[in-house]
Amino acid sequence: MPLSSFAGRPEISYESRMVLRRIVIHPIKSLDGVERPSARITPAGSLEHDRAWAIFDAAGDFVNGKRTARVHEIRSAFSEDLREVRLWTAAGENAADFVLAERGPIDAWLSEFFGFRVELRSDLASGFPDDMVAPGPTIASEQSLAEVADWFSGLSIENLRRRFRTNLEFDAAEAFAEDRLFGAEGEPRSFRVGEVAFLGLNPCQRCVVPTRDPDSGEQTARFARRFAEFRRESLPDGACRERFDHFYRFAVNTSVPATEAGRTLRVGDLLDPSPWR
Repeated sequence: MPLSSFAGRPEISYESRMVLRRIVIHPIKSLDGVERPSARITPAGSLEHDRAWAIFDAAGDFVNGKRTARVHEIRSAFSEDLREVRLWTAAGENAADFVLAERGPIDAWLSEFFGFRVELRSDLASGFPDDMVAPGPTIASEQSLAEVADWFSGLSIENLRRRFRTNLEFDAAEAFAEDRLFGAEGEPRSFRVGEVAFLGLNPCQRCVVPTRDPDSGEQTARFARRFAEFRRESLPDGACRERFDHFYRFAVNTSVPATEAGRTLRVGDLLDPSPWR
């Protein structure tokens, strides 16, 4: 399948193709991810079941990793149909199984863990994306994760996957090849992954969460500063440098048109950068 170029940038050859290797969804926002062989697109343009549930306090605010590092101490594992979850602490304590639709027991477990009243809420149609302007799946490559791992002694690719929590991970010819999937502000770039049309919007601005170990919540010294220093030197040819007002950015934010609802992404799909509009 020949891959043509985006208008106004260097040609991307077939040899530099990007192949979808991992699909990860996070059924409960801020908790552990689940790797899937395929995922359907919702009418809102997100991945089905991704961030479909979220933890809220009594005031209606998110209880997430941006707010408290204690979130990292919760481990979760989901049933195949994603209707049930097992929760326990990183120390291996207080394991319990819950049906997600039966909120009382899981709300009680979470409230006891955090030490204040919380509740689990759902939005099965749209989920709870971090970015309402770009609610589509986030995109990165294994090569980019490997490059970042080289910047930090002792951090593995798997550790970084869990820090950055990207939905779609590609096999690419070079690190940060995904930086070519967005253009100048107001000029999204269109591409396809398998049968699904995407718009690449911007490089994802990161929060405090990636600076912490995903198991313990402990801060990695100078993570954001060191990341930005190396990231500045890592942009590939053809990337839109003006979109980096700072360099603590990783992965690509996307949106997916409503026309793609019900279509399916599958591991092994090729990314075709040919403009579709």
